[in-house]
Amino acid sequence: MIRLNCFIRVKEENKQEVLAAARRLTEASLTQNGCIAYDIFESATRPDVLMFCETWKDQDALDSHATSDVFVKETTIIHNLAELKIERLSFDR
Repeated sequence: MIRLNCFIRVKEENKQEVLAAARRLTEASLTQNGCIAYDIFESATRPDVLMFCETWKDQDALDSHATSDVFVKETTIIHNLAELKIERLSFDR
């Protein structure tokens, strides 16, 4: 399994647009083959920080997700309005 924690730092004036894109991406991702979990969180202590927490069955599932139309569309919006940092963790069963 592969876990990605994607931290998003966004200015207040862009937060609602980024959240809307993140929600669309989350909803679509949950239907994709190999998606085990996918969610977006807002920090309780830092109003400028959001986080995607996603878990994928394997690299093939993650690769398919990363090339999907919805991923390309929504992450382009997010990248244009915010800063991202990604942490990757891999787990063997």
